[in-house]
Amino acid sequence: MMNNKKHENKQDVNQISGFLAGFLFLGGLLLGSVAGAGVMLLTAPQSGKKTRKQLQRKGQKVRKQTAKTVKQTVEQVQDKASQVSTSIHEQVDDQKERWEPVIEAGKTAVQGA
Repeated sequence: MMNNKKHENKQDVNQISGFLAGFLFLGGLLLGSVAGAGVMLLTAPQSGKKTRKQLQRKGQKVRKQTAKTVKQTVEQVQDKASQVSTSIHEQVDDQKERWEPVIEAGKTAVQGA
């Protein structure tokens, strides 16, 4: 009987130890969660309202920069197109001057024949 009582006492102690261990674990988990949430709230960079305003401002800034870049690109393309057009007209005029005597000679030859 003594052995039975010792065995029962040992089982009771083990059950209590297991219960305490589980209770301490859950308590620690709860305390850690509360502490983490508190730290998160204290160290949050800014509120959602501020974040939305910041995103709106950055969006406007990007929109303005994009419009500026597009405008500059269009101006560069227009300048290049103007340069190419001028170059082509100059080349055509040079070719006209070069071939004009030959064309006049051909006209004269056709009319004289």
